[in-house]
Amino acid sequence: MNNDFKIKFGSVISEKINTVRMSEQERQVAINAMHDADAIVDGFVWVARKIEQLGAALFLSPSVKH
Repeated sequence: MNNDFKIKFGSVISEKINTVRMSEQERQVAINAMHDADAIVDGFVWVARKIEQLGAALFLSPSVKH
C-alpha cells in the first residue's frame, strides 16, 4: 500500500479497507476511489479558497483616505 495514502488518510481508513473481505483487485479499486475522492475534495477546497480571496480583494479592500 502506498505510504502517502496512509499518511494522508490516516491509518483508520486504510485499516478499514484492509479488514474488509475482498479481492486484491477490489481493494485496489477502493484505494483508487479514495484517492480520486481526495483529489476532488482538494479541488473544491482550492476553488472555495480562491473565491474567498477574490471576495476579500473585491469587497473588503481598505478605502483610500485623502
